[in-house]
Amino acid sequence: MHPIEYIFPILAEPKKIFITTHQKPDADALGSSLGLYHYLIQKGHEVTVAIPNELPDFLHWMPAIETVLNYESEPKMCEQAIAACDLIFCLDFNHLSRIKGLEAPLRAATQPRVLIDHHLQPEADVFFCGTSNPDKSSTCEMIFDFIRQCGDEDLINNDIAQCLYTGAMTDTGSFRFPATTGSVHEMIAFFKHRGLEHSIIHQHVYDSWSANRMRFIGYALYQKMDIASSGKYGIIALSSKDMEPFNLMSGDTEGLVNYPLSIEGVQVAVLITEKNGEIKMSFRSKGNIDVSTFARTHFNGGGHFNAAGGRSDLGFEATIEKLKSLIGNIIP
Repeated sequence: MHPIEYIFPILAEPKKIFITTHQKPDADALGSSLGLYHYLIQKGHEVTVAIPNELPDFLHWMPAIETVLNYESEPKMCEQAIAACDLIFCLDFNHLSRIKGLEAPLRAATQPRVLIDHHLQPEADVFFCGTSNPDKSSTCEMIFDFIRQCGDEDLINNDIAQCLYTGAMTDTGSFRFPATTGSVHEMIAFFKHRGLEHSIIHQHVYDSWSANRMRFIGYALYQKMDIASSGKYGIIALSSKDMEPFNLMSGDTEGLVNYPLSIEGVQVAVLITEKNGEIKMSFRSKGNIDVSTFARTHFNGGGHFNAAGGRSDLGFEATIEKLKSLIGNIIP
């Protein structure tokens, strides 16, 4: 994979550009994709943003959301856009397996693929050029850096600022995680000096819950959160049967894994969910506890040092048993 600078001369002339991100897109995935979209449109490019599957409701307000294609419901339009494009941007994922149904058409595509991502161990050989920096708070911060590298910070308008702020805010836990460096605050200050109204974004993301979601969170914390006798880790395990009464929408479990970490002494939190026969896992940790390596070694996953994901083929109860037998080994 060549450095990201290799793409600059290619972008000097108008191109047809395809942008995509990982399955179950979160605010950083969508924010970086739409932030880049708004920038490239201003540069005269023809741009299509496509996501592998549906978005959570709390992101439906984002500028230009109506232009985004969903591969699950619009596969032909997505594949036509890939076939017609000159260039493919891959944002907020490091391996093509993370884009679900879009993996096959993107692997088959012969156009240059450009990576902008902040996860560990990228599948570097499938990308023409790019940048992968796990020290960055978010892919949204990296898009901000990319625009400035291109010498175009004057093109950062309110649409771009709203998109990039949203992803940075959520990926840093509202700016409380260790990845919230000085450069993150400098980026936010840049947006604020340009007139960004950040409180409206907080309302869109955090004050738009359904009553069902609120009841579900209460149920999960009261009935399904298990804090270890040592007090050092917490697990929330939700079977399909547990979630069925709440009529959950996409994104309704977002952030749930963080709640056990609010308990004094808890250093690792894990969320296990069962849906349509799939068992998925989210890991969070404090300090010097590497949940990325743990997830990759034991649960077919990976991610960031303090925030990772995984999956299991063992069955719901067996997954919980395996997790409990191993998790204590990574906590001092």
